[in-house]
Amino acid sequence: MNGVIHHIELYVSDLERSKVLWQWLLKDLGYQVYQQWSEGISFRLPPSYIVFVQAEERFLDVPFHRCRPGLNHLAFHARSREHVDQVTEQLRASNIPILYENQHPYAGGEDHYAVYFEDPERIKVELVAPS
Repeated sequence: MNGVIHHIELYVSDLERSKVLWQWLLKDLGYQVYQQWSEGISFRLPPSYIVFVQAEERFLDVPFHRCRPGLNHLAFHARSREHVDQVTEQLRASNIPILYENQHPYAGGEDHYAVYFEDPERIKVELVAPS
C-alpha cells in the first residue's frame, strides 16, 4: 500500500452542517462511519479514511476559499455515468448548486463525465464517471 493516502483530515466551521452532505455522499460511495466523537467524525473506505473536525472558534475568522493556496478540490470515482446522474439529481433535490451548470456534465472536457459542487465550507467536490 506504499503511496496510497492513509487519511485526509478537514476542519469545518459547522460539523453538523457538514455531516449532512458528507454522510450522505460518502455512504453512497461505499464509505462507512469509522470514528465518532463530540468534535468529529470519520468515514472509511479501506485503506483510506476521511476525517471532519469542528474547528475551534478562534480559527473561524477567515473562511476557506479553494482559490487560495492549499486544497482546491476533492475528486471521487463514481460507479458509472448513471451514478453521476443520480448524485446530481440528489444534489439538486437538496438545493446544492451544481458548479459549471452550463457545461454539466462535461465541464472537465468532452471525455470527462462528472458533477462538480461545493460542500458547506465551499470545498469543491467532483464525482467522476469511469472513462
